[in-house]
This record gives sequence, structure tokens and C-alpha cells, in this order.
Amino acid sequence: MQVLDQEAVDSKQRLSSLLREARGERELELQIERLPVKGYEQVLKVTEKGSKLTAIIAIHDTTLGPALGGVRIQPYASFHDALEDALRLSKGMTYKAAVSEVGFGGGKSVILADPKTEKTPELLLAFGAAVDTLKGSYICAEDVGCTPQDCELFRRKTKYVVGLSHAKSSGDPGPFTSFGVFRGIQSAAKKLFGADSLEGVKVAVQGLGSVGSNLINYLFWAGADLTLSDTDLVKAERLAGRYGAKTLPPEEILFAECDILAPCALGGIINDQTVPRFRCKAIAGGANNQLLRDSSALALKERGILYAPDFVINAGGLLNVAAELEEEGYVPTYPRSKISKIYDCLSAIYEIADKSSESTHAAALSLAEYRIKYGIGKRLLAPTFHHTIES
Repeated sequence: MQVLDQEAVDSKQRLSSLLREARGERELELQIERLPVKGYEQVLKVTEKGSKLTAIIAIHDTTLGPALGGVRIQPYASFHDALEDALRLSKGMTYKAAVSEVGFGGGKSVILADPKTEKTPELLLAFGAAVDTLKGSYICAEDVGCTPQDCELFRRKTKYVVGLSHAKSSGDPGPFTSFGVFRGIQSAAKKLFGADSLEGVKVAVQGLGSVGSNLINYLFWAGADLTLSDTDLVKAERLAGRYGAKTLPPEEILFAECDILAPCALGGIINDQTVPRFRCKAIAGGANNQLLRDSSALALKERGILYAPDFVINAGGLLNVAAELEEEGYVPTYPRSKISKIYDCLSAIYEIADKSSESTHAAALSLAEYRIKYGIGKRLLAPTFHHTIES
């Protein structure tokens, strides 16, 4: 019996090899190194020589369910910078998932590559194979530099991927993230002005990618007075023309005089240098890790600037992709309803912060940690993957 089993294994391996050869694929030579990082369940450095892959997969906490988080593809200045980003992002996903009660934990991955010049099918396939070695403890999705089309390539090597164009998947989460940010901006307006109407409210939007460009559409129809900025100046001018908005150079947008600043680009924009220069009444945007340090949230409070914690306001994308892992498959009205309630969640956080005389960031962290400690929202059923690995 053992001989027959071995023969079957050998036959399957030969067939797999022939199929790879027919598709022009080669054997992958993954190298996975575990990096010891205190407070994290797993941090892995992944390399694959043939595809020139160097990546980091960071799993922060899976108390409430498997880690779910996007893949960021970016040309970091150093491996250390990439590691710091992966660690911060994965921890943020833990808190985002906990506050959102989606039954997932926090994880994130980064690929050290320029998405415009170094992102190849071979690179993406190798990364997908690396994700598959984790057997579902980490589920990946799109993020900065990574598109739903890239996720389709991950899918060829692993089923542990969401945000696909499959019939029971959710596709691009960008519009859903944008809707959540829009609802968060409404909550900020309610806190500032006593009403959540955005008619005539001055909103400055930094970054016009998938989230920012969808957000300005919502804001336009709500009557907001828009100022836009992006590193792609042509795109910024084109969108400004479409929506009757003003534009500012990227180096000026953060310090625009406005009611609400909506950062929708990269993180770390709230720091010791920027806080004294802000000329807004509130910061409510879609970027991850907006605070360079937690102490910056207190500095905002001292200046009287309302802050919508990023891992709460930008949870729409997570709520959307998580919905496709439900047993019945993706039903878009389900995440729409949950995303709309980001307004209520933020309003509650503002109230908690006021009563406890702490920053809104500290209040949101306390809420997330409470839910993790007591298992509130913990996943009871295994995720259902409605797609299959392509042979």
C-alpha cells in the first residue's frame, strides 16, 4: 500500500511538472526566514531568486480569526523601512478588524519592488506560492501598488486571496473604502458643526488613487467645497475640472486652510513637524497609519483638531472583502450596511474620548483591545473560499 501511495505521489509530481513546463513556468525556489519580532505571531522574510522577489509577511494577531490584510508593492529605501511599514500596517489591521467585528485578525505584507517597472507575473506568482505555505493563517488582498488583477495571479498559486472578480467575490474594495471615509467625514462634520450636511464644507483631499478619486465623487454630490492634490498633477487638474474643485501642489495640501483634511495617500503624515502647521478643524481620511507616533494624536487634541482614527474610518475595504468569505458568498448589500455604520462607531469614539479626556486614537485603541481581550466578534466558522486554485 505504501508503494502504491508513493507511486501516486510520484505520478502527481511528474504531471505537475509537465503542466508547469507546458505553461512555461519553472520550479520556484522559495526561501522563507522567520524574523523574531516581539508582539507579533509571525514575521516572515520571503525571497525567490528567479523572480527577484523580496517580501515580508507580518501576522500580528489572530485571536479573533485568520489574519486578513493587503499586499503593498513599493520600492522601499531599505529592508528596514519595509519591515517597519509591514509591522505598523499589520498591527493596524488587527485593530481595524477588531473594531469592525469581522471575525478576522491582523496581517499585512509588503513586496519590495517598483509596481511600475519591477512588478512581473513571475514575482506575483512567487508571492502567491509563499502565501499558500501559511495554509490560511494569512489571507491576502490588494493594497497600494497591488491591483485586483495582481490578486488574480496570486490566485493561481493560492486560494487564500480575496478581492477577485470571481462571481462570488467582491472585486476592487476601493469604492467601499471611499464610502466609509465619506461616512466618517459626515460624522466629523456632525461633531464640528452639529449637523452632518457637507454643503459648503471645505474638504481638502490628499491623494487621488482608488480611494481618493471615489471619495471626491461622494463629496461633490454632497455639496462639499473641494481642494485636491496628487503627485500626478495632470490627474489632479483633470479631476478638479470635472468636479469644479481647486488644486494645490502635493507639498501644500496638508496645510491647506479647510474644515476637514482627508489624507488618502501614504501614512506618517501626522507628526511633530506637521501638527503645528495644520490649518484644519478635523482630519478624516483613508490613509493607513496616519500617525507617525501615537503621541501625535494627543498633540492634535491639544490643538483642538478632531481626528477620526484611521483604522476605524478606512475599514470599508476590509468589511467588503471579508463579506466574500461568508458561507453564502458575497452579497454587496451586507457590507454596505456595515460600512454605513462607521459613522455611528466614530461618533461613539468621539464621545468616549470626551468623557475620558483622552485622544480619539486612544479611545479607539481601547475599544479594539477590549474586543480582542474578551473575544467579541471572534470567528466561529472557518472562512469559505468560493474560488479554486487554477491548475
